[in-house]
Amino acid sequence: MSKINIIYLLPEMKGASGGAKVIYNHSLILNRLNKRTESFIVHLKKKLTYKFELSLAKKIKFLNKNIGGWDAKKMKVSNNFLPDNNWYNNRIKIIKNLKFNKDRDFIIFPEIFGHFPEELEFKKKGIKYGIFVQGSFHMSSSENFSKIKSSYENANLIISTSSYSIDFIKNLFPKCKKNILKINLSVNTIINKNLKKNYITCMPRKLPSHFFLLQFYLQNKIPNNWKIDIIENVSKKELLNKLKRSKLFLSFSHFEGFGLPPLEAALTGNKVIGYIGGGGKEYWKKPIFNEIEYGEISKFGNTILKEIDKYNNNWIKKTEVTRNNLAKKYSKISERKSLIDLSNKIIKFFK
Repeated sequence: MSKINIIYLLPEMKGASGGAKVIYNHSLILNRLNKRTESFIVHLKKKLTYKFELSLAKKIKFLNKNIGGWDAKKMKVSNNFLPDNNWYNNRIKIIKNLKFNKDRDFIIFPEIFGHFPEELEFKKKGIKYGIFVQGSFHMSSSENFSKIKSSYENANLIISTSSYSIDFIKNLFPKCKKNILKINLSVNTIINKNLKKNYITCMPRKLPSHFFLLQFYLQNKIPNNWKIDIIENVSKKELLNKLKRSKLFLSFSHFEGFGLPPLEAALTGNKVIGYIGGGGKEYWKKPIFNEIEYGEISKFGNTILKEIDKYNNNWIKKTEVTRNNLAKKYSKISERKSLIDLSNKIIKFFK
């Protein structure tokens, strides 16, 4: 039997999103699981004429009526793009064509491309596929609901990383219930309490206005020996180094299917304060996590000040059992097991 190719489609992007990084990581793991499957990434970008069309549509309102989500037939393979080697050291297998073989290729679309299988007529062509939903809030990939519905209901698999997103899918598309598979994520758990400094880390990219208001609120209140460290556009190693040395992490999660950064911060020894953002409900428990209602800036600021005032390094030891349980649940072993399940299910589709 020929190898089964598990092919992820992704948009070309200068700085990979958290969801893209998860896909890169899963593709790498799948290539180490068994000899029956092989995993690849295909990067897509807009054709030049399509870019012009979208640009014009923004300026001329009446042309914008039918513009919603990307048009699959107006995309092309990106021939020159490669993911940042600071994250993956060029170990990812890339292919540069969209010529799929129905007898050996299984295509996985991210939810932002959720309508593509319908537009590309995968069911008619007999091409097997799955949709990877990491953020249920991003499922509306097109203004054409019927296309999205058909794509999901005709999919061989709907894959997700969180119970929150799975519940959302089941409610939206009840016919998909039997085809849903949960994939586990893994998180690094490096802690050294001697590295901890008076740093507060955060990643406010999605909610910059909230962060600005919080900074304004804290401006004359936060002790001079504490510093807020904004994390953006850093390598995986630098991200971990920043989280390992900080004591508090501020969560600005917004419409998340899972919300990985707060969990990464928690498992590197941070107290986490802020917004759950949806999918974080799966792991957001006291005493490590402190929820702030969306938009409650004064409460957000006062909670930070209280945590600074009472912070004690013994807190890391006291919360060790809770963190260890989280680390076990989101371990590389559990992630690998769930990807074995994924590859085995995909192989069965070709028997």
